[in-house]
Amino acid sequence: MTERSLTHLRHVDIAVPDFDAQLAFYTSAWGLTQIERDGDLAFLAAEGSPEQYSVRIRQASEKRLDLISFGAADRVDVDKLAERLGTSGVQLISEPDIVQGPGGGYGFRFFDVDGRVVEVSADVASRQHRKIEAGEPIPVKLSHVVVNSPDIAATRAFYEEHLGFKLSDTLAHPDAGDLFYFMRINNTHHTIAFAQGPHTSINHMSFEMRGLDEYMRGTGRLLRNGTPALWGPGRHAIGDNTFSYFLDPHGNVVEYTTELLELDEDTWHPEVYDATDPMTSDQWGTAGPMSEQTFSEMRNDVDKGVFVAPPV
Repeated sequence: MTERSLTHLRHVDIAVPDFDAQLAFYTSAWGLTQIERDGDLAFLAAEGSPEQYSVRIRQASEKRLDLISFGAADRVDVDKLAERLGTSGVQLISEPDIVQGPGGGYGFRFFDVDGRVVEVSADVASRQHRKIEAGEPIPVKLSHVVVNSPDIAATRAFYEEHLGFKLSDTLAHPDAGDLFYFMRINNTHHTIAFAQGPHTSINHMSFEMRGLDEYMRGTGRLLRNGTPALWGPGRHAIGDNTFSYFLDPHGNVVEYTTELLELDEDTWHPEVYDATDPMTSDQWGTAGPMSEQTFSEMRNDVDKGVFVAPPV
């Protein structure tokens, strides 16, 4: 395993055909704030996060994941990582340089083993953010992202070997084997997770709420506004976090969560959780088992951006 090069998750960038519908959902319904727009690009921030933005939306003819962005400590780490990836045969999309977009910074992009675009950057200016007040039903920050991979063992190995991720826990089925690997780059239980799936795609994006009350208020606000819940509210065993899943206008699954476990990395030992145990999926018993519809929606469409760099 390589040394840890990354510090945290910055943002997830997506492209969609119906730009206006997507933008309206994430600002009016989901609770993000548009901080900048450049033609067919919109940058949306979580009010409680110092990150310049948590989601970038781009107008495109086909739905795709543009990239997942992670932070690094400084420019030295960015340069070291780019050199290490290049000499290891990882396909770089760009060499380290000034990052274009809100907050600037210094970074580069590359393809992971599944063909997703990953960006790593440092020295991005912090955004003027604020404390989310009691009762506010809006996200504090982007919590984590889960992606589907045809071979999660290979994907896990890539992120461990090249980026320094560590395994926190595994979800497995007695007959089907390993279904999810939950991976971390700091003491938060998972920053990214890999789900076994038929193709490469986004499984879901998760946003942290201030606390249980705000999580429930946010869930209720969406329900009152006519956005049906896909699954939840409930509380997972893995990560001990709450969950309420919804669909955005283009069929991407998005989650409200809170209280994701912060662990002691020196003493933590990964466990294997049984997917057939009802307590694994929902400790509260309020959400019910994952339905075939939920499972299907989380598989998502085949990603059109595999091994294709976004134009911006």
